[in-house]
Amino acid sequence: MNAKTRIVVIGATSAIAEHCCRLWVERGPVDLTLVARDATRTERIATDLRVRGPASTVTVMTADFVDAKDIARVAKATTDAGAVDIVLIAHGAMPKQELCADIDFCRETLEINAVSPALFAEAFAGHFATANHGTIAIIGSVAGDRGRKVNYTYGASKGLIERYAQGLDHRFAGSGVSVVLLKPGPTDTPMAAEHKAKGRKLASAEQVARTIVQGIDRRKFVVYAPPLWQLIMLIVRHLPRFIFNRLSL
Repeated sequence: MNAKTRIVVIGATSAIAEHCCRLWVERGPVDLTLVARDATRTERIATDLRVRGPASTVTVMTADFVDAKDIARVAKATTDAGAVDIVLIAHGAMPKQELCADIDFCRETLEINAVSPALFAEAFAGHFATANHGTIAIIGSVAGDRGRKVNYTYGASKGLIERYAQGLDHRFAGSGVSVVLLKPGPTDTPMAAEHKAKGRKLASAEQVARTIVQGIDRRKFVVYAPPLWQLIMLIVRHLPRFIFNRLSL
């Protein structure tokens, strides 16, 4: 990696994003901008990254993730400061499906998992198009591959992100701008605490982050993390409906 590669991380307090940042600062000097809602928590992460990578620059920004004007402000401020090489859009929330029976809560879930990431990507896309340079990496989920009763609101959000990323990739085909859609499977993070409590096998955040960073390096459009999930979801997507509907997935 070239010295002082500029990386903007949206949702920098997510466990996967934090581990991606650790990998970046540990392998060479980078210019990191961490964007999150909780300034205190983000500054703690920034302090740790500065220790891990003393030659790197780590800056903290806060934002309202569901305010379009604030999203545009973040994109403009970071790109005005210099060309951005990578933006990683990593924020999200996975509530229990039954909570989404409340319409307001359902709206909030869709906004933070679908609308907000798409708006961040679109805000940076305009600047990247002008520069004809950069990689837009968006964390989706294997949950977006097929709707399931246990988390269909969350899954629908990630399905929207996939369609959005496909269109964005098509828009930038043949240009200097790359789009990478990242699809983690169940990962050992606070978001998956309920799965862990039930004894479900989870990938480590470190393992998933390593796959993500490698996928971004290669500018591969779709990256399953761990890679085994590509085969698993291929099977799930192609199960006939009459069989799928008998399963408790």
